[in-house]
Amino acid sequence: MLKVNNIEVVYSDVILVLRGISLEVGDGQIVALLGANGAGKTTTLKAISGLLKREDGAITRGSIEFDGVRLDKLPPEEITRLGVSQVLEGRRLFQHLTTEENLRTGALVNGNRAETRRLLEQVYHYFPALKNLRHRTAGYLSGGEQQMVAIGRALMANPRLILMDEPSLGLAPLLVQNIFDIIRRINQESGVSILLVEQNANVALKTAEYAYVMETGRIVLDGPATELAQNADIKEFYLGLTQLGERKSYRDVKHYKRRKRWLG
Repeated sequence: MLKVNNIEVVYSDVILVLRGISLEVGDGQIVALLGANGAGKTTTLKAISGLLKREDGAITRGSIEFDGVRLDKLPPEEITRLGVSQVLEGRRLFQHLTTEENLRTGALVNGNRAETRRLLEQVYHYFPALKNLRHRTAGYLSGGEQQMVAIGRALMANPRLILMDEPSLGLAPLLVQNIFDIIRRINQESGVSILLVEQNANVALKTAEYAYVMETGRIVLDGPATELAQNADIKEFYLGLTQLGERKSYRDVKHYKRRKRWLG
């Protein structure tokens, strides 16, 4: 469904952030994109959704295709109409609007009232708590409730692919598990494909079918999620586990040295 072909991204005509990224997301698949802060994960999502131009960024090499249609030359609104939605890092809700008003903004691309009502009921099916909060001002919702609204808003565009940027950010462990259970349900019941950017490697690898690992603007490792979860380097650096299965201290992880074979 989605093919990112060897793209390079430059900000302000000077800063090279992505250095030849290639990845694929199949129809109905959940794919995880892992990496530390500054690896280029969010930039990759913005390159796909067309939001780079808003931040003085540009794709200077390569291409992005969605069902055979080139996305890298299209504006964000047209990419959304083609079926690609993004859940932004940090939720980015309209704080002064109600829950339902925030959700309805996601349906502005279709302009069909009947379809908007259908999509709204679909969102309430996945997030029943939001129906009781539909008149609550978004700025007064909890972090978990806001994340539900952010995902629901993306669903309101009736997407075939959702780009999710750090859905676990700032949430308690129990809420993280709840959010990821719903993400799996959305994928299984509606067939929506998901490209998941996440620093919580443990939950991401349990959710995704396939995963890519990014470092300094490059893909350094990829494979089935179940295999990467057993990879010694992933265990040590991203899961904080030694080969004996003991959890490493933050200091040990911070000074971890990547093995040269990662770049092989």
